[in-house]
Parts: sequence; structure tokens; C-alpha cells
Amino acid sequence: MSTAGFNSQNGTGQTYANGPSQNPVAPHQLPGVGYGSTPQQTYNPMQAKASPLPGPPGPYPVCSYQPGAPFASYPAPSGQSMLTRPMMGGPPSHTPPQSASPGPRPPPAQATPPPSMSSSSYYTNPQQTPAWQYNTAPPPMGAPTSISTPPRGPAPPHVSPTASSTGSSTAYSPAAPPPHVSHGVTQPPGPQMHRTPLHGYPPPGSGPPSMAPMAPHTYQPNRAPFGPPPTGPLPSMNPAPPPMGPPMAHASPQPPKADGTGPQATNSFNHVDNRMGGSPQPGPPGRHLGGHYPTLPPGYQNAAPPPSAMHPAIQAATQPYSQAPQPYQQPLGGPGPAQLSPSLAAMSLQSSTPEALRVVNLLQERNLLPPIPIPPPTPCLQQELQKINCNPEVFRSTLTSIPQTQSLLNKAKMPLGLLLHPFKDLSQLPVVTSSTIVRCRSCRTYINPFVSFLDQRRWKCNLCYRVNDVPEEFMYNPVSRSYGEPHKRPEVQNATIEFIAPSEYMLRPPQPAVYLFILDVSHNAVETGYLSVFCQSLLDNINGLPGDSRTKIGFVTFDSTIHFYNLQEGLSQPQMLIVSDIDDIFLPTPDSLLVNLNECKELVQDLLKSLPTLFQKTMETQSALGSALQAAYKLLLPTGGRMSVFQTQLPNLGVGALQSREDPNQRASAKDIHHLSPATDFYKKLALDCSGQQVAVDLFLLSSQYCDLASLGCISRYSAGSVYYYPSYHHQHNPAQVECFQKDLKRYLTRKIGFEAVMRIRCSKGMSIHTFHGNFFVRSTDLLSLPNVNPDAGFAVQMSIEENLDDMQNVSFQAALLYTSSKGERRIRVHTLCLPVVNSLSDIFAGADVQAITGLLACMAVDRSATASLSDARDAMTNAAIDSLTSFRQSVLSIQQPGLLAPACLRLFPLFILALLKQKAFRTGTSTRLDERLFAMCQLKYQPLVYSMLMIHPALYRVDNLSDEGALNINERTVPQPPLLQLSVEKLSREAAFLMDAGTVMYLWVGRSCHPGFLTQVLGVASYAAVPDNLYLLPELDTAESQRTRAFIGWLRDQRPFFPPLHVIRDESQLKPMFMQNMIEDRTESALSYYEFLLHLQQQISK
Repeated sequence: MSTAGFNSQNGTGQTYANGPSQNPVAPHQLPGVGYGSTPQQTYNPMQAKASPLPGPPGPYPVCSYQPGAPFASYPAPSGQSMLTRPMMGGPPSHTPPQSASPGPRPPPAQATPPPSMSSSSYYTNPQQTPAWQYNTAPPPMGAPTSISTPPRGPAPPHVSPTASSTGSSTAYSPAAPPPHVSHGVTQPPGPQMHRTPLHGYPPPGSGPPSMAPMAPHTYQPNRAPFGPPPTGPLPSMNPAPPPMGPPMAHASPQPPKADGTGPQATNSFNHVDNRMGGSPQPGPPGRHLGGHYPTLPPGYQNAAPPPSAMHPAIQAATQPYSQAPQPYQQPLGGPGPAQLSPSLAAMSLQSSTPEALRVVNLLQERNLLPPIPIPPPTPCLQQELQKINCNPEVFRSTLTSIPQTQSLLNKAKMPLGLLLHPFKDLSQLPVVTSSTIVRCRSCRTYINPFVSFLDQRRWKCNLCYRVNDVPEEFMYNPVSRSYGEPHKRPEVQNATIEFIAPSEYMLRPPQPAVYLFILDVSHNAVETGYLSVFCQSLLDNINGLPGDSRTKIGFVTFDSTIHFYNLQEGLSQPQMLIVSDIDDIFLPTPDSLLVNLNECKELVQDLLKSLPTLFQKTMETQSALGSALQAAYKLLLPTGGRMSVFQTQLPNLGVGALQSREDPNQRASAKDIHHLSPATDFYKKLALDCSGQQVAVDLFLLSSQYCDLASLGCISRYSAGSVYYYPSYHHQHNPAQVECFQKDLKRYLTRKIGFEAVMRIRCSKGMSIHTFHGNFFVRSTDLLSLPNVNPDAGFAVQMSIEENLDDMQNVSFQAALLYTSSKGERRIRVHTLCLPVVNSLSDIFAGADVQAITGLLACMAVDRSATASLSDARDAMTNAAIDSLTSFRQSVLSIQQPGLLAPACLRLFPLFILALLKQKAFRTGTSTRLDERLFAMCQLKYQPLVYSMLMIHPALYRVDNLSDEGALNINERTVPQPPLLQLSVEKLSREAAFLMDAGTVMYLWVGRSCHPGFLTQVLGVASYAAVPDNLYLLPELDTAESQRTRAFIGWLRDQRPFFPPLHVIRDESQLKPMFMQNMIEDRTESALSYYEFLLHLQQQISK
């Protein structure tokens, strides 16, 4: 690229300046929503059809653990029918306008219309209840107005997000060729884990039916409406077999019309409010405790548990890439991925479908959960292409086989989307230094392993298929130091790569690393004791802050007034400057409040040592958070940077003041949950101002009181920040949270960071992106503004198929991220994913990624909860399971069988949907603090998939009998690998100890009759009664059992960037209900058991 400016022409033909686009954007503009193409007529499986999930019936006892209790059984009343599914109905779908693009941008030839996208935006008209559109783009809305302050920053390179690296990065430079680099993603330390079959259990009875697809099911516009849901107790628990004949004409709902009229979904979700009856009876000691399924079919009762196998934990996500990919040697002039013959693709698919499409009767097969974590499905590509495909931990699709048409996708009734972890820490990342970054001249795609070389001098883009010239510099290969082999360059051998950007990717010098800390010092904050922990952590890690000689740092404290700190070089001690006029905030000395860290480090250290005692005796109870944020924004206005806010109470003074909206008496209400949306737009508007000036805001909430996270969280959501929440934090009363806060702070202060970033995702011609999920601001129709990007942030996107993909064998997706490193380098990280195109429903189902589908549905449900209602979101999640299994039964199975049938690849889908319904974010009928619910929603949208799945479906292990058999050896440490257990009290035993990994927290449950050897050799106590109530640290004992247990827990913690605290609990522990609430397969007072949920799904599907 020889031009002085950066010409970004991703279908728009507009030149972007460095950083945010130069046109203003309205401060009240809803971020994340934009101008999209008119949607085609499509069936929306996520539309809130009312199929209310029945509440637990009265006659059944609670299936909770009671000391000495036998299995709880469920009497089966006869003569009652399951709940029916009411008729769809409701208002048409509306989508709010999106952030403005910089003026009119005529699309070039062959360009598709820019899709509309939305982050977690809120609908302006509450009566316009949206349907969940995940297979088509929302309609365009009116144009927005402009913002007063034009954003600044780096030139958006028409890029999309990509992952970050730690460890050694190998740089390629044409001038001085470096040593050879290992390409691709490597497996974490330890022996390589070979993929084991996940479903080795043949269905009872006859073999699987033929997979020949049936004729597509046609909709019946004049079908009879669904009846209203009956009231009364749950009917017989004996599963009623569905009809044996052809599928019923009304089994699939009528699609909405193109004009938005026609049958729509109702938003009602009425729980059956029945009181619990009966209680478990004490039974003989020594039995397993808990509840089993009522009136189980013979196959269900006699099924043996799956064989124990060692599990690779979260590393299973990289299982298909356990060996370093070998370079794909593409001969010049040979066929590229876009030119593969149909027979090759068909052969590839046929070889992988049998197990994925094996029919499973969910009501008969009891032990469906595999003993090891589920690896993601491998796309059915040519072996050479698959070896170099993108790591699924970084780039993952809900469907690994893309349908040819939107109508085919609608028939499958599964969401199509991508889940990204773009800035993930990578152990190996090829880095290229070049004055020429090769990109498609039409769509601006970066050259990647899936392009086609027509000859030495020409290559064809794999997204828009334009033929481009190969630059002269690209003919030289810095790895082999050879000339004339462009197809062997590192850019064409690695699906993930990072470029050091030349000068045309910046308009001004890259910004320095700037860190500003805003600290609550009110009486409530001093009482928690967080200030001393923060100051000590920053003192310990101040030399680890990412940056260079230009790094700046500053501090602001606040209560009812705002306190600034003059840290100018030459002062003998820090100087406090107090501003009491919070209604008209100003900076007392603008030039000395943000100082160079290297030049003023001693003053900074003096301030950190004195801060905890400075406000020790304060009696100030008010909190002017809004004014403190305004002051911090003014401080960072000239440079941009990171704002870290620590808050311990509800802001109650000045701008942004809030009032408590939570009624503690309504926490356990089965009715809809209110106040999930912000009480004021102050924090959202300020976040948009911050985003425009390259400022991100991270929020640390440490409080036992209600703080209105729904409102405060907007400051981070729209500025690409993070939210950390520590309920009931206290330095003496809650030592486990103090440890968690310390570990999180260390990671936060020292992790890699990217400044003034923008990101874009491109896809093959014929496909479009219409919704984004995560923390960001959508600057134009498809450009995400990320003032800060960190390696712990995840994103999700929804996609649609706008044009038929009949002439394509594969499609590609490319995510690119342009950012400034903490060292002042402008870098571009690029990830490219290639997936096959298929034309049959059976192939679509065979490639379904059940975890990715669950993660995307969770993001969509969070948005639905805020824009419509929580019950609406719960209905839609249940209907997603009903619709996909209905489609499989009617359109894929050629022989209809009784039972609840699912393909093996989706056999865990109902379990994961039930887990979402019982997750803290979406559960009802259980006392849940509003802030804790909102924080769970934030995490589901922000966490990468591999971490959020543990929050949705925790992992349960037995740990009192750990052995070295099948263990991993990591860094001279032996790590046991116990098998995963089902989340049911039935799996617990009073003679054992069990570890539950719920992602953000771990529980070690100790049975009342646990073996004395475990108590003494692991917990260091003589008896069960001696186990402390608040034990959160395992003693470091010199025993093999202690070393194994601590090694296993430490290894689990090492799999994630945050620190999950450990709680050792007994039957009498206050945290025992928290442990039991994660037993997803058991029924509670307000939610069905897994078996009851399956019966509900079966009845809805059989209609």
C-alpha cells in the first residue's frame, strides 16, 4: 500500500481517518443498531411463541439433598394432560436505528448492502416488543443525528477483531529474515489428548433409522390455533409416545409475513403457581442421596453409566488442533478452496455424519453427559484446509456446515452466528513486519490461507472472488528466504496472524498507555477495607503495568466532593486538591494531574502508601460518582486511555444520582423481573462520549447494598470496558472475596492491553452480519469502536444468508483488529475461518455446535430480557429447543419413532437450555439479588464461550479418590483427571467429597460420612465436625492426597484469566443452597427436573 492515507473500501468506498470516523454521532443515538437491508421472509424460531414451561406440580416433593434421605420419588397422577402451547400472537418486530455511518457511502460493484447490527441496545418504544430475529437482518430505521464532539483516533483499517498474544511472538521482516517460526496454534502443556467418541451408547431397541431426509414440511396457514395452557398439577410422568403416523399439519407454526403482520408471538409466560407438597423420608445410611426420575422406562433404569475417561478440561476446545498445523502447500495454478469439486465436499461430509446424526431417545438414555468436556465439532473440509483452519477457541460458528440458502436455514430452526475471542492470549503468534500488507482491492480482505493463487502473480479473494495482483515484495518468503513462492508466505500459512502496521494505518502518533484510577473514599468504602487492598496491589504490580517510557498515571478520589492529586515532578509529597462544586466540575491544575509514571514513580508510591489512612476517620456517606466520572473524562480527553472506577454504594449526589429500585420482598417472585434496564441515560451518554475520545471505563463494584448495576453497567458496556462485581465484600468478614479481588486486580493491572482499537468482521459474498453482542460501540454499520481491548473479552455475532450460496463449496469469515499496543506499536491481528456449504438439512444438523448455539442463545436472551421481558426470553429459549428438535424429527428422520428424538450432536441441547433457565441471569422463583442477576447477564454477554459454558452448566467431580491413573504431567506436577458427573443429587454420596466448578466460583462439598483419610490428609482436620464453616483455602499438607487435590484445583483455575474462589461446604453451611441450586437435573420448588423438562418438550413436539 503506497497511499499516504488508509483507503478502507469494505463495500463503502469511503476513506477513513485515523481512529474514529470524523463525522459526529448523536449522543442519544442507540449504539449497536444500524441500517440494514430489508429482511426476507423468514421463519424466526426464536420468536416468543408462548409455550410456557409448566411450574413444578404440587404433589411432588422437592428433590433436594436431605441428610439421611433416600431417593425422592414422584407419584404420577393420571388423567391429566401436559401443558399445551398457545397460539402465537403479538406486535410486529422492530429494531431501533443504528449508529450513523460517516455520510453517504455508495457501494461499489458486487458489494452487498451494509448489514445492520446491534449491541445490547434498548428499544425506545416499550410497546414495540421485538421478536428474536437471528436468521435475518432487521429492517432499516430512520437516520440519526450527530454528536457534538468528533471522535479521534487511529484509522479504522476496515478490520475486524482478532486475538492477543503473550509469550514469544516471532516477527517477519523482509529486510532481515528471522529464524523459522512454528505456525498455527499449539496445545497447552501436557500430553496431547486424542479425541474420544462422545456418544458411544446405542439407543435401546432398534438401530438408528435411515437418514434419508423427508420432504420439507409445509406450513398450514389455516391450522387450528394452539389451546390455552391448562392449570392444575403436572400430569403423569410416564412419557406418552407421539403419534406414529406422518407429522401433524400444525406441528410447525406459521411464518410471519414479510410486512410484519400475520401470526406473531405472544409475550406471556405464565408459571403454574403450585405449592410444594410432601417431604422426603429418612432412609438407611450409606445410600446415595437425592431424587431419581419417576416411572422410568426400562432402558432408562438399566442404562450403565459411561466409562470413566480422563478429561482435558477446557483444553478440549483446542482438541481438533492438538497438533501444530502443517503448512498447506498449494501448487501454483492449482485449485483453491473456492474451486473444490462437489464430490470432495460430499465425501468429506459423508465420512463425519454417522455419529453426529445417530438418533438418541432422550427419554431412554440416562447417561448422556460424556465423562470429558465436549470438543467442538470439526468442519468437514479437505484435510489440508482443516489443518490450517482457525482455532475454535478464537473463532467458532454455531453451525460448522453453512446452509446454501436462508430458507434452508429457516427449516433447520437453529441460529447462525459466530463466537469470537479476538484478543486472546496465544502462546504462538506469527508476527509480520512489512511495508506492504496484501489485501483485496475490492472488499479489503487480508490475504489468508484460503485464497487461491492463479499463478505466481495473481490471487483470487476468497470472500468476493476478485482477482488481485501479487505485489513484488510479497514474492519473497522471509521464512525460507526464497523468492517466487508467495503461497508459502506466513500470511498464507496461518489462519491467525498479526501485522505491524505501516504509517498509512495511523493519522497521528499512537497514544501512550494512560491509566486513571477513580476511587470511592466514602465512609461505606472505608468500612469495606478495599482501599488498602487496592493500594497494596498497585504497589506490588506498578512495575508490571503495560507501557513504555511514555506511560502516564493519575488518581481521583471522591465522596461528596472530588479530590485530585498533584503528582508533578519536583514536589516533596503528593498534593491534594479538593473541588466541592460538583455541579460545575473543573480541573484545578490540568497539566500535573496525569504524570509520567517513570518520572514520578516515587510520588505515586508515596500516595498509594498514604491513601488508606488519609480517609480512615471520614464520616462522609454521600457519593458523587457522576461528577467524578465527568472530571475523569476531562482529564483523559487529550490522550484517551483507561479509566478504572471503584464504587461501593449507590450514587446519591449530583449528576447521575440514583435511587434504589429493588424490593427485597419481590426477589423470589415468580412474576416478571423488573428494572433490568437503566434508570437514567446519563451513564450511557457519558460512555459514548468516552468512546469517541478513546477512553474505556472499567467498573469494580464492591458492595453488599443495591447499586443499580443496570444503570452503572452502561458506562462500561458502551465504552468497551469490563465489569467486576464483589457482593458483600468486606476485608474481615469475607476473606474469600478479598483473595478473589486481589487475584483479579493483579491480572487486571498486568494483562496485555490494546488502545484506540477498531474491529470488523467480514464474510463471504452472499452472507451478512446483523447483530453484535459484547461491550463496544458501533461507530458505523459494521465497525466496532473499542477504546480498549483486553485478552479476556469475548464477542458474538448473528448472521443471515442474503443470497443463495449455490455456486460455493466453502465460505470464509475474517475478523481483523487494529489496535495500539502498550509499547506504542500499531498492530493488526487477523483471524480467518473457513466452513463448507451444504444443501441438506441432515448435513446442517450434523455440523451443529451445541455449545456455541447455547452461548449465542444466552446472549440473545440477555438482550430480550432488557428489551421485552424475562419471561419472554425464557419462552424463546424453550422454543429454540422445541423448534430444532421438531425440525430434526420432521425433516431429517425418515422413520418416525416414539420418544423424544435428537441427533447425537444435539443430545445435550435440552439439558443446556434447562441450565440456562436455572442460571442466575434467567431463573425465577428463587431469591436472586437484582445486581447479581444483572452481573450474570453481563458475564454471559462478555465472557468467551469456554468460560461462560461453565457458568451455564458447571462441572462436577468426585475428588476424595483422586489417583495418578490417566493424570497429566504439567511443569513437573501431576494433575489427576477425574470424570465429569451429572449435576444431580443422585450422584452425591455422604461417604465422598465432590468439587463443583461453576466458572466464577468453586464449591468443595464434603459428605457427612466422608472418609477420615480425606479429612485429615486433604483438609487437615480430625473429623467432619471439625471442618471450619468458612474454609476457603486448602492447607498445604505434605501428603499425596493433598498434593493431588491442590494440583487439580490449581490446574482448573489456570484455565481461565479470572480467579474463582473456593468454598468448602458442609450440610450446615450457609452456602449449601448455592451448591444445590447448580444441581440442574433435579427439580426445585420453582423449576422442573431434567426429566420433567424432557416430557414437556416431547408433548410440545408431538402436537
